[in-house]
Amino acid sequence: MLRYWTAGESHGKSLIALIDGFPAGLKIDEEMINRELRLRQGGYGRGGRQKLEQDTVDILTGVWQSTTLGSPITLQVVNNDYKLERLKELERPRPGHADLTGAIKYLGSIRGVLERSSARETAVRVAAGALARQLLAVVGIETVGYVVELGAMAIGAADTRSKTIADLRELRDASSIYCVDPSRDKEAESYIDRMADEGDTLGGVIEVRVDGLPFGLGTHAQWDRKLDGRLAQAVMAVQAIKGVEIGMGFEAARRRGSEVHDPIHHDPELTHLPHLGYIRPSNNAGGLEGGMTNGQSLILRAAKKPISTLRKPLDSIRMEDKQPHRANYERSDVCAISAAAIIVEHVVAFEIATALVDKFGGDSVAELKARYDLFQTMARNR
Repeated sequence: MLRYWTAGESHGKSLIALIDGFPAGLKIDEEMINRELRLRQGGYGRGGRQKLEQDTVDILTGVWQSTTLGSPITLQVVNNDYKLERLKELERPRPGHADLTGAIKYLGSIRGVLERSSARETAVRVAAGALARQLLAVVGIETVGYVVELGAMAIGAADTRSKTIADLRELRDASSIYCVDPSRDKEAESYIDRMADEGDTLGGVIEVRVDGLPFGLGTHAQWDRKLDGRLAQAVMAVQAIKGVEIGMGFEAARRRGSEVHDPIHHDPELTHLPHLGYIRPSNNAGGLEGGMTNGQSLILRAAKKPISTLRKPLDSIRMEDKQPHRANYERSDVCAISAAAIIVEHVVAFEIATALVDKFGGDSVAELKARYDLFQTMARNR
């Protein structure tokens, strides 16, 4: 079973991801991981901390000569802005954060809660997901994440189905807000600037697409192993994500069945592809049926709320005497939807890699690839 845990605080010495069950024999491209970490720090509307941190990964265990050994892998991202021991307690909890709930739950400090609940923790989730993407590439699976809504502004979501992952990635990387229509960047930047001037923040919606998926990752057989459920749990566990939908999502509830379900066709000229020649004129299911991949592209969207730390704080109370005050202000971004596109992409990639290892075995990359190829041959001949 492929899985991971993270450790570390926002202003602590470092962040750690411990990955267990990763197959042996994968040659790691460390620069690819660092490139994704840099992307996570980018995007218009980010705060001053991104100038202090220069995130890079240190691979501490589980590799030899840059090749995975099959033993636990430890990834570390060092915090340049380490100052945890010098930071003071927050007196006034911030609405929308874990401050009040966590302080009461643990009968302790707000500081102790906010340092761990901070989205800074996602740096090592991106690192783990970037490693998982390299495993997915062995069997031709590719991922990309991009922004499709910025606050109330729909942006760059049209006609993505006709584009390849490489096309979408190129467009995304050329955009200051990580959408796939860079011509909208200036309008988006002005929107973010206006929120900054008003002391407010913005959220948005991210879309992740995964191509090259075979049939049968996940299962219908048990509720906790259905891939759509596992993806939803993993994405909802990203800080500030408040909703997840797959394919048509909530819109499917408003349509007739004949307008929702994807007809099945077969083209014998395409049996060499991962979908084995089974093609659909639409992909309203978003690549998942019955908790399993159906050979089509996975399409997942996540809704991110606006950042909770406001330069013009909302009402709160002072914990010492419960008297009304404005909430504390900690250094923050105005809009981090671009970073969220990178984070959610890599969280999804890790879950897909987990499902891949579950189905085809995880002792070694060579064994996994051989079983994958055998399954494709057997399924093709079914």
